[in-house]
Amino acid sequence: MAIRRKLIAGITSLLSLMLGGAVQAASKLNMRPGVTETSIEAFELHMMVVWVMVAISVVVFGVMIYSFIFHRRSKHPTPATFSHSTKMEVIWTVIPVIILVYLTIPAVSLLIKMEDASNSEISVQVTGSQWKWHYKYLEGDIIKNEISFYSNLSTPREQYENYATSGAADNVNYLLEVDNHLVIPVDTKVRFLVTADDVIHSWWVPELAVKKDAIPGFINETWTSVPIPGIYRGQCTELCGKDHGFMPVVVEVLTKPDFDKWLAGKAEEKRVADKAAADAASQNWDMAKLMTLGETIYASKCAACHQVNGEGLPPVFPALKDSAIAKGPADVHINMVVNGKQGTGMAAYGAQLTDAEMAAVITYERNAWGNNTGDTVQPADIQAFKAGN
Repeated sequence: MAIRRKLIAGITSLLSLMLGGAVQAASKLNMRPGVTETSIEAFELHMMVVWVMVAISVVVFGVMIYSFIFHRRSKHPTPATFSHSTKMEVIWTVIPVIILVYLTIPAVSLLIKMEDASNSEISVQVTGSQWKWHYKYLEGDIIKNEISFYSNLSTPREQYENYATSGAADNVNYLLEVDNHLVIPVDTKVRFLVTADDVIHSWWVPELAVKKDAIPGFINETWTSVPIPGIYRGQCTELCGKDHGFMPVVVEVLTKPDFDKWLAGKAEEKRVADKAAADAASQNWDMAKLMTLGETIYASKCAACHQVNGEGLPPVFPALKDSAIAKGPADVHINMVVNGKQGTGMAAYGAQLTDAEMAAVITYERNAWGNNTGDTVQPADIQAFKAGN
């Protein structure tokens, strides 16, 4: 009797743990339901599979525990003589097949739906780069002029490198904030063309149920349609190098009137930037002005790899101090900054910085840390290089 009571207590505890774990999974430790139709369907399918697993576990462990109790040696000292049962073998083969078919039909249906990016109203090219995202809105019915910009982590470097004495603990979006959001309109089917220009990245926004690998030389396709305005955050989920943890994704969903205003603002922003770049290219900058701007650009764009002191992290990130690039021909240095270097972490900054910013940072690199070439690179030099290139 004592053994039976212990076994019954064990069964009760096991079932309580299983059911309690399932309830816990459905609350604190579970997937996010998301906000899009596909994300909600994926969550519901996930929960259906979880409860099917719970039911299977209850039945299987129930049969096992029943056998332990009622077919133990003390109760049946003489074992049965049969070796197998064809009927039972058919049953435990057919039932799993039925369960798998029952789960496969909605899963395949949802996968097909998630891969169908046809009839989209907006197309956005998403390019992963070490370590930022480049968004390009392609022209179409809604987008009248191509829009292109980079999205960089905006959490202060002092916080995540532990130089700051305060701020990180109070930052609710620590490592999940960027300088430029990907902005899309509400209730609009948006197609994403995902690729990369250096190594494999992965673009992931959990609340939209969007996750797609960004592979150099390939274009992967996915889509979303978000019914609720708001800001949705994600990250790169493919280990892509030193700053992999600093590639957040921020999608801002606006009402359609607000999105139209954003488009108009982007068009005006481009017009002003083009005029400023043209004005800068027409000026002859002195060394002090170039060095001041160059130091600022270097600290924000280059110091992560080449270090503040210019000594780099060889062999992956070479030093600029006393380097052949920084002390060699200016055109070679300009080419490296404008076009980058294929197969390395050196990104092309021709589309990320203005001509004045590139001229300033090149001048700074050629005269900082004792390089002292005395060269000044003007915005007009960058403009001429691009035209000739």
